[in-house]
Amino acid sequence: MKVSKGESNPANHWQKTQYANLIRYVPSGTYFARLRVRGKLIRRSLKTDVISVAKLRLSDLEKSERAAAESLKSAAAGKMAFSDALEIFQQRIAGSLELKPRTKAYYSERIDALLKSWPDLERRKLRDITERNCENWAAKFGLDSSPVAFNHTVGILRRVFEIGIKEGACYVNPARVIGWATEKPKKLRLPEPSQFEGLVKAIENCGWVYGKDSADMVQFLAFTGLRKTEARFVTWRDCNFEKGEILVRGHPETGTKNSEERRVPMIPDTRQLLEGIRSERPDEPPDTPVIRFLDCRKALANACDRIGIPKLTHHDLRHLFATRCIEAGVDIPTVSRWLGHKDGGALAMKTYGHLRDTHSAEMAQRVTFASKPAQANIVPLAGRHAA
Repeated sequence: MKVSKGESNPANHWQKTQYANLIRYVPSGTYFARLRVRGKLIRRSLKTDVISVAKLRLSDLEKSERAAAESLKSAAAGKMAFSDALEIFQQRIAGSLELKPRTKAYYSERIDALLKSWPDLERRKLRDITERNCENWAAKFGLDSSPVAFNHTVGILRRVFEIGIKEGACYVNPARVIGWATEKPKKLRLPEPSQFEGLVKAIENCGWVYGKDSADMVQFLAFTGLRKTEARFVTWRDCNFEKGEILVRGHPETGTKNSEERRVPMIPDTRQLLEGIRSERPDEPPDTPVIRFLDCRKALANACDRIGIPKLTHHDLRHLFATRCIEAGVDIPTVSRWLGHKDGGALAMKTYGHLRDTHSAEMAQRVTFASKPAQANIVPLAGRHAA
């Protein structure tokens, strides 16, 4: 088919590289994997325009696809064992470009918990595992698991059986009979403003060589609402004092949790903190990280014990930021954007909705239909009624 003048030829959009199985989509500059596994042609985005990163991701993708293809051979005649389907699932997780390294590690933790709690699961044939088997396992596993851990583990179990169904090794998913555990939101126990000031001073004056750097990190997390994994990669170049905002880029290769950059405002406390740190380190290049100490869990725990408040984690400081913003009157959708959520505020509403309800109740007390009493320093004019 001829391409008319003015139209672009889709075939010209793809550019070969000097590396096998690696091609580039010219309009966007994004690299793609293009390989054939067991006769099936696979073309998948590597989600990067940096060739060094693309080469690493291509290698991981090739390994996972070929390993998964080998595991599928066991599906013939219904011979697929749970271990075969699980291996396919694990290879897909390992080769996923959408999942962050920590998410992949969490999957591994849940799989380990599943196999430890069901010792003979791996060697059993998928078609031989019944709904009763799954219910019995769930009854025991749920006794010592949190609702979140239980639900994630059940989710993995279901997905492994779905692989078996797709490959013809079994016809129903026996794990579907397991219900979800009710997940109760975490009860936040956050410090009051005066307690937070005391916490920072306790960390600064702990006598530890990294006390000041730890205190800076605690304040930076609390004043920006950034995740620890985001805060560690903020450089002086990302801090725009003129516009009063911070560019959040996340990990150089994997980005932020949702893979999108965002800008968060510098509240007055943030600006004061950053200006103070910059004055102490004026000669650092623009690409130097603002935060020098990357883990203050121990310093936080010790300081909380010292001043007598509930223990705080890095993530609690993110909750503290959101709480202070909402208490100051910032609407939840805006806070959600600052936190980097992509759900329009649904998660923030679930986590912090009670704060809005409290604020709403306080505002409601100001609404009245009763006539306002005349103020003592106002004298009505003769012949006029007070308005």
